[in-house]
Amino acid sequence: MDFNLSIEQLEMRNLVRNFAREVIAPRAAEIDETDEFPRDIVRQMGDLGMLGLPIPEQYGGVGADFVAYMMAIEEISYASAALGVILAVHTSVGSFPILYFGTEAQKQRYLPELASGRIIGAFALTEADAGSDAVAIRTRAVRDGDFYILNGSKVFITNGGEAGVYCVFAVTNPGRGARGITTFLVDADTQGFRVGKKEKKMGLHGSATCELHFDDARVPVKNRLGEEGQGFSIAMRLLDGGRVGIAAQGLGIARAALDAAYAYTRQRKQFGQELAQFQGVQFMLADMATKVEAARWLVYHAAQLRQEGADCTREASMAKLFATDTAMQVTTDAVQLFGGYGYIKDYPVERYMRDAKITQIYEGSNQIQRVVIARHLQPNQ
Repeated sequence: MDFNLSIEQLEMRNLVRNFAREVIAPRAAEIDETDEFPRDIVRQMGDLGMLGLPIPEQYGGVGADFVAYMMAIEEISYASAALGVILAVHTSVGSFPILYFGTEAQKQRYLPELASGRIIGAFALTEADAGSDAVAIRTRAVRDGDFYILNGSKVFITNGGEAGVYCVFAVTNPGRGARGITTFLVDADTQGFRVGKKEKKMGLHGSATCELHFDDARVPVKNRLGEEGQGFSIAMRLLDGGRVGIAAQGLGIARAALDAAYAYTRQRKQFGQELAQFQGVQFMLADMATKVEAARWLVYHAAQLRQEGADCTREASMAKLFATDTAMQVTTDAVQLFGGYGYIKDYPVERYMRDAKITQIYEGSNQIQRVVIARHLQPNQ
């Protein structure tokens, strides 16, 4: 395997890294404390092209490859996991559905707005009784002439209340299971659509997570994405890229925690020497660094396969599973190395730990990832 990065990829990474360290990082604690959506930073990201990195230039994007986009999520998440997930959801499941499955008219209408950040994208699949079991959704869409009438609710929707367009999944044929689900592009100002409660989360403060409600919402037929009954297939085909994105987020969080822990143990002294001189601390740091490096290879490998158009379902799930479990373990160890200081908000590691936890849950829980991996095992690999 050769992960030598191109000049273009390195330049893009440096641009994003500098922005993340100079603009986002100084605001990260404030964003976490206030839990306010960082609209000004998101606008700057749009102005710099970060919200349209993998979108083709013909639709207003940068035209970067998928690996470069994953590195951007990693670097943004290093500074703020909240901004990282805003970017990941906006692109992987907010913009990609339109790019991959939209009509030319839909692409022309939405992609330039999304790529520039003039509007934000969101993905609305999860319901109160339909999480891992996506086929169990109950939101209904009934055809009425040139419109569909949507009724139902969604929960845990990232970018909810901030998005200009939502990729919404609803049942159009109740008797057909997965083949009875259809996808719709719902504009934020759609009659009968409203944003509900904003969730108060353990972490990812600054990222809006809301309920959505559809009460006889009238969605034009021209806003249907694909054909009737293709919704579940569309959702599943987006998951590989989305899972690599969350793996990249986990990698960024883990890197930040490792760097913070290493710096602290070199600065902090006990019993007349640096903490980093104690063998027990060295063992912890060595294990943390090894897991981060292993996660990096899994994430970049899955991203490269995805970029080449290869089947990467197994590799995406492996990357998501390992990188996010690593994020949780490394951030927990970082808090331990900081001791009592790790438990207070004067230091960032407690935020890293709170942010890391959700990466093991969303975009398919890590238990689901194990199921996916097991189903894709092949002998003599």
